[in-house]
Parts: sequence; C-alpha cells; structure tokens
Amino acid sequence: MTKVVYEGWMVRYGRRKIGKSFIHMRYFVLETRLLAYYKKQPTDNMVPLQSLVIDGNCRVEDRGLKTQQGHMVYVLCVYNKKEKNQRMMMAAYNIQDALNWKEKIEFVIDQQHGLATDNGNSTFVSRDLGMDIERNVSSSSHGRNPEDEEENNPNLPWRTTTGNGPPDSVLDWTRDQLSPRKHWRLVRCQNGLRIFEELPRADHLPRGYSKAMKAVGVVDATCAAIFELIMSMDGTRFEWDCSFQHGDLVEEVDGHTAVLYQRLQLEWCSRIVWPRDLCYVRYWRHNDDGSYVVLFQSREHSNCGPQPGFVRAHMESGGFKISPLKPRNRGPRTQVQHLMQIDLRGWFVGYFPSFQQHCLLHMLSSVAGIRELFSQTDEVHTAPRIPIMVSMTSDSVSSEKEQKTQEISIQPGVSLDQVFTDNTHPLILDEDSDDEEDTHILDAEEEMELGSYCHVFQKNIEEMDVDTSDSFDTSCFSGNLRWDDDENSRDCWRLPDGNNFKVRSENFFKDKSKIPAGKYVMELVAVDWLKNATRMDNVARRSGCAAQVASEKGLFSFVINLQIPGSTHYSLVFYYVKKQLEPGSLLQRFVDGDDEFRNSRFKLIPSVTKGSWIVRQSVGSTACLLGKAVDCTYVRGEKYLEIDVDIGSSAVANGVLGLVFGVLTSLVVDMAFLIQAVSPDELPERLIGAVRIAHAELSSAVVADLGDDPLEE
Repeated sequence: MTKVVYEGWMVRYGRRKIGKSFIHMRYFVLETRLLAYYKKQPTDNMVPLQSLVIDGNCRVEDRGLKTQQGHMVYVLCVYNKKEKNQRMMMAAYNIQDALNWKEKIEFVIDQQHGLATDNGNSTFVSRDLGMDIERNVSSSSHGRNPEDEEENNPNLPWRTTTGNGPPDSVLDWTRDQLSPRKHWRLVRCQNGLRIFEELPRADHLPRGYSKAMKAVGVVDATCAAIFELIMSMDGTRFEWDCSFQHGDLVEEVDGHTAVLYQRLQLEWCSRIVWPRDLCYVRYWRHNDDGSYVVLFQSREHSNCGPQPGFVRAHMESGGFKISPLKPRNRGPRTQVQHLMQIDLRGWFVGYFPSFQQHCLLHMLSSVAGIRELFSQTDEVHTAPRIPIMVSMTSDSVSSEKEQKTQEISIQPGVSLDQVFTDNTHPLILDEDSDDEEDTHILDAEEEMELGSYCHVFQKNIEEMDVDTSDSFDTSCFSGNLRWDDDENSRDCWRLPDGNNFKVRSENFFKDKSKIPAGKYVMELVAVDWLKNATRMDNVARRSGCAAQVASEKGLFSFVINLQIPGSTHYSLVFYYVKKQLEPGSLLQRFVDGDDEFRNSRFKLIPSVTKGSWIVRQSVGSTACLLGKAVDCTYVRGEKYLEIDVDIGSSAVANGVLGLVFGVLTSLVVDMAFLIQAVSPDELPERLIGAVRIAHAELSSAVVADLGDDPLEE
C-alpha cells in the first residue's frame, strides 16, 4: 500500500463553465506519488473524486486570498507544468493549514524530481507508477466528478498568467512614491514600542505631507496569527486598533491585492474636526523565511468616491512587516514593524501641526494593541482566521443568505479535523447543494496594445568587474538600453560590484557560511529593453542582436529574458558572453542539462539599491530559485542558451511587479544570476553575471522585430 505523507480536511475550490465558483469540504490525501480527495475520510479501496499524479513536473502555487461564501479562503493550485490542464485547486480557512499543505506537496515533488534525476532523466516519474496509483487514477477518470468539468476539459483555455495584477483603476498605485531616504531616528519609546522617524532629504519631501514614522515591537505569537489579525476588517479589529472605525472591501483585484475603504477613529477635537476616511490599495506577500509583508497606499477608485461628512486623507505609504524571531521559553516571538506616512488634509492640519503628529502616533499604537491582545487572550493563538469584509458595491443580501453565512462560520478554538468528523456538518456542502451558486468570481481580461516608439541606442563598454582571463573585444556588441557608469545617470544600465552579493562558500554545508561573490564568470555585453503587443519568446533569434553577433564570432551567449506582462508586453534582455564553456563545469552541465535540472538550479539574487521602503520590503534581497517560483522556458541554440522568465506566471511575482512598475523611473535595481551549488564539489558558488538597472523609462523601450518564424531549437 502506498505511504500516506499527509492528510486532512481542506476546502475544494473551483469554478464552473458559467463562471460561478464553488467550495466543498473534502478529505485530501497526499501520497508519495498521488494527491487525491474524497467526500469523506477514505476507507479501503475507496475511489477518490479526483486524483492528480505528482511528479517532478508538478508545481504548487498560492493564489492568495479569495472571498467565498462569507469567508476568506487561502487558495493553492497544484498543476503539472507540462500538462497544465491537469490541476487541482484546494484552499483553507487558516493560512497556516494552507502553508503546511504547500510545504508537504513541494516535499513530495522534490522527492519525485530526485528519482527522475537518479534514473537519468529518461523517463517521467508519472509513467512509472505502482499498481495502486494506476488503479486509483483510472477509477477516478471513469467516474469523473461533475464539479470538475471546467478544470478537466482540455478545450478550455488555460490562463498561464495566474495573477493579473492591479486593474486599470489602480494600475499606477505607487507612482507617487517618495524618493529613498537613508536613516531612521528614534524619537521616543511609548507603550513598549520604539517609535522611529525617517530622515528624508528635504528637497525630496512633498509639501503638506508628514514625515514617515514607524513603530517596532515584539509580539509573542506566530507570524501567521498576526498576519491574519492584521488582514481582518470586521469587529475583531476594535480589540487592537484604536484608530479603526469601519472597513469595507471595494474591489478584490486578485488573491494578493485588494482595494479597501476605511474610516478612521482619531478622537482629536471631534466637535470641530471632521472625521477622516481612506481609500487605498492593500498588497501582501509571504516570504520564504516565514515573514509577511502587507503594504498600503491611497488610490482613487470609481466605486469609492468622497463620503458625506468625511475628509478623504491620503496615505502616501504604509504597511506592516511581520518577521519571525528566535523563540524564548518555547514560545513564538515575532517582530512587527508598522510604517505610516499620511496626509490627513483639511484646513485644520495647516493651523495645528500637532494634530497630524497625534493622529499618526495614534495609528502606530496598534502594534501595542496586537501585543497586548495576544498576551491576554489564549483563543487568538489557537484559531486565528480571516473574516470577510462587506463590499461597498454589492447588493444587500437576503436574510436567508445571511443565515446560511452564519451557519457555516467556524467557531474559534475548533480544528478542521474536529469540525468535520461528523459528515453532516453544515460546512460540508454536497454536490447538489444550491449554496455553491451564491457567489460569482469573474476573471478580468487584459487588452493588448501595440506601442509606437522606436529608438536605437549605441552603448560603449569600458571597465567591467569580470574575469579578464576570458576577455575579448566587446566593441562590436550593442543594445538599445545604453550603458553609463555615472551613478547619477538615468535610463541606463551598469555593472554592480560582485562583492555586493553573498554566495555559498566552500564550507557552506558545514557551517552555512557565505562569502562575497567577487568576479563574474561571463561578461555582460548588452541590454535590450523591448516591447510588443504579445509576449516575446526566443528573442535571441533576432538578426543583429548581441547573441547572434557573438555566435558569428564563435562566442557563447547566456541570454536572460525577463518577460513583463501587461496591456503592452515588455522584455528586459541581458546578454552574457564567454569565449567557450569549460567542459564538465557546473555552467556547462546547466547549459546542456534538461529543464528539470535547470529549474532546480537557476537562482536570482535581487536588491533594490534606491527605492521607497514599500518597494524594498516587497522585492526583498533573498535569493530565489526562479525555476520554482515562475515559469521558465529554455531555448538551446547552437551557440546560446536563452531563458525566458515569465514573471506573470506567479501571482506573488505579478503583484510585486505591479508595485514596482508604477515607480520604475525612481528605482535602481541590482540583479545577480547564478547556478545553485548542491554538493561540496560545486562550491564555492560563482555569479554568472549581474546588472544594475537605473531609473528605466517605459518610453525608451523599442518595439521588437521578431520576424515571422522562430529559429529551430
């Protein structure tokens, strides 16, 4: 019998052909090569409602938070990268449950990838299954469940871009970000919190805006519990946020982005000062180190105009960073940072500056409220959950539906396994239940536009931080994004110092130590900044590009194509060149390896050297395996390898992209690329190359001429 890796009750999430979504409580079972779910806890020889074979080609992606039947559910999508019509959607009311399942499924995928590698990559794991799995898969296929008709129909289109990013109404929601500031100054300690004020450059601070301030405190709770508490906008928020009066959901953009309306409870001369409200975008992400980032910024919305009796405040930037700390006394500890920069507006602010300062400290004190709530209430530790917000634009629901919503509420302190031991519990919705018709979730469609700009720029490469033993003449290479080594130059690229990046040392597997990366393995000879009406694949085939020039000279090119989706598609293309690959080297094995090997090794180290606090926290500086985070397509030419990185294939990456794209001209971003070492003989790691993009302009992108037919691989 196949070993069970993980099992338990989860939410089955899906959508029918007509666009209506549904949820059912199902019992999920994860085995070493199979993920399946049942209507009840399975017994011997029970046929699952649906099965999905787990092999090295599978991937787990979080779809974020979705509003469904009176609750917020955290959605996961498990699918096969080579057969994307084979997928399974599952969700949880508790984010920690979803993360546990994600971790277990990724563990099984990694195991199957290891088996495929040991077998020489000649046979897919899914073709070499045991008899038990074959029987289960075939049985579930014959008795296909009608609730999966939309997901198993191969004729239905598969949306490769899982996150659409913010809609047109909030596309540029960070375009008014402040220029970067350098230092924080401690201004006071209050309620057990350290209150900091950021010291900006005076000529960069807009008039009428308060200085950014943040509160830092430690809470004895898990990051997930604090995150779910912060995401709440119902009556539970009154228990820890003294500045909160009322909150509504204006628009759910995607699983990580929403537009919210909030009324503030400021309590400062309320008889003569009008109350304030906010309409803002909230974006969140979960990092690999267990931390959470929740970002806010004001944005106008057609469904959230000025409200009678309120002054609309403007939140320039704000948010929470929730980071795990080492436990003490066997209990969890978390650092919570709450940043806020807000203009309360109105005539009163100009005459009484203390009003702005008082209200800002009033809002930052919510960190102390969170700390005290967890220290005094046991229930918050055991059953945090994310309640739903009432939409401002939705019609009022009937009393019958309100009663149904109340019936399916999960009581605090009760685990899912306890709730669903009895199969007659109201939350277990039968396939024939009418409740699945209550909620609609509609997909937003993106319109394609063709730009009309066409510019060609000539670059001049001078000193480079590369290994000179493999040097060659670079004057023959050119790209449309110019090179400029001046730190104050804009709309250009240059090379960062390789020592700015830390890579695994020779003793990494003994002491986890890292060292400065030093010299690059390959030379960056050109950068192209392209745009088109459709996604641009295999750009190295273009006649006259740096890869083709290198091929004519007998040089090898490593091309990285960062594909940025949108109404107009952009591509940022880096051309790294080397005389020849060293036989047997890690780089040569990567270039000539299969896609599974490449996906498990190709790593990016990002860094925002100039940018606002929101962008720096959102992008982070942690190394990321791109092949596991987003879809990567590898094109092996005669003298080049191109990696097409589809940033839009990840909801999280696409959300970060929406944040960064709005303030692209104010950013300086470093990116380093390398192949991850997984054994001592591959250490120390070395960077393939790096690049610094400074204040890029969308208008400088050139329309790509891709020709009629791509070259044969």
